[in-house]
Amino acid sequence: METSSVSPQPLGSAAMKAPEEESDGGGGKESMDGDAASRNPYAGLVNHLRTSWLSRKTWPMQYRVAQLEALGRFLEEKEEEILEATTLDMGKPHFETQLSEIFVCRSELNHTLNNLSTWMKDEHVEKNWAMQLDSAFIRKDPYGVVLIIGPWNYPINLLLVPLIGAIAAGNCVVVKPSEVSKNAERLMAETLPKYLDKDCFAVVTAGVEGTTRLLENKFDYIFYTGSPSVGRVVMTAAAKHLTPVTLELGGKNPCYVSDSCDVRNVARRVAWGRFFNAGQTCVAPDYVLCSLETREQLLPALREAIAEFYGPNPQESSSFARIIGDGQFQRVRALLSSGRVAMGGQTDAGTRYIAPTVLVDVQQDDPVMKEEIFGPILPILTVKSVDDAIAFINARERPLAIYVFSSCKQVVNQVLERTSSGGFCGNDTLMHFTLTSLPFGGIGQSGLGHYHGRFTFDTFSHLRATVLRGNGREALNKPRYPPYEPRHLPLLRSATQQRRHRSCALL
Repeated sequence: METSSVSPQPLGSAAMKAPEEESDGGGGKESMDGDAASRNPYAGLVNHLRTSWLSRKTWPMQYRVAQLEALGRFLEEKEEEILEATTLDMGKPHFETQLSEIFVCRSELNHTLNNLSTWMKDEHVEKNWAMQLDSAFIRKDPYGVVLIIGPWNYPINLLLVPLIGAIAAGNCVVVKPSEVSKNAERLMAETLPKYLDKDCFAVVTAGVEGTTRLLENKFDYIFYTGSPSVGRVVMTAAAKHLTPVTLELGGKNPCYVSDSCDVRNVARRVAWGRFFNAGQTCVAPDYVLCSLETREQLLPALREAIAEFYGPNPQESSSFARIIGDGQFQRVRALLSSGRVAMGGQTDAGTRYIAPTVLVDVQQDDPVMKEEIFGPILPILTVKSVDDAIAFINARERPLAIYVFSSCKQVVNQVLERTSSGGFCGNDTLMHFTLTSLPFGGIGQSGLGHYHGRFTFDTFSHLRATVLRGNGREALNKPRYPPYEPRHLPLLRSATQQRRHRSCALL
């Protein structure tokens, strides 16, 4: 990744570029006050947003709705620019951009606007006997000034969906698009600030060093989408200020195909999920596990599906994307040395093209099985049974998603019950990501926290426990005051202790 070296714009500007890095940049200190703050190029911006947040400007529902509606106008009025930017960055077909970037954002936005008034309401809770005359509820407060760092593979969706939730929850926000998807980054920096309140929302463009300096500042919440290695860096920076984080990472998502399935349907759905966006999708099926017999049926079905989707020469297809950059191209191309190429394998460095490729005879210690592929390569490994597949999955880091194909519900449920992953989808790929009613996120190596729909609002909200008691009835409080008298304990136990219900079907 490259680092921008343009001087920052004035404080009032909502878009800010990384300044020239000092020789000691990226070190960080325990706090950002005094001289340390004055040397940090983003301290003024963060302080300005914090002043806006403390003024409570972002708190009223009407303000949040107005900013969300402005974000909707951005998606509508800049649709052609979004399509052009993603095509320039990775040759992404307009259809895929519409489906995975614009449609998803609009769905998230509409769902949030439809439900925001309900989400913001105080949530009243169950009370014990001692507090029956009092009010106890959960207040949904915004965190404050939050930072959202987006990735390059879905530069609109994976930046704006968290932003929608952060705005809905009443926060001030700094968004940092990925510098790898240069055209999308430029679009966000130049146009998004024209739609949002510049006193409360800012776009920062920066590379590695600039982002490191940005992370030195005290934020109230950090939301990062990207690789596990950078996720550790973000979490380390957040720990200095005890800042809570959500980390949306990746991983090697297994796809088990049982012997009882419609092989042609499996091939189409797996090929679509693996080769969508040229495989540069964090929830794409990363490898297939199946028996040798099923593999021999699946291979011709995959060949047929690839030809149906992209024609006899996918390089000429307008429906197939390209690898984002030269470095990523070289990394993915090197993975073709694993196993044996059963179909595909063609590459073109000039256009960063790698054909939809299926690998067989792959070994567990091959390079393609040691890292997230993030490219149009699908390894197939053979296992003897569903038990072997489950053991294979459980011997590795918990993935972002697990996919299972089987005509037998028992097989699907068996994998669901005996494995652990961020998400799970039976008899399809990717589709669980599209539901705003489901939480999306990883577990362990694949991430921390979740979002989408109500879950995004909750992620960016502090659930504030609140009790409002009356000033009177002091006689009722006397049993808990010193000097303590043992005879008061039975009364206090009855008044404050939660009792267990006696009807338990398992006992």
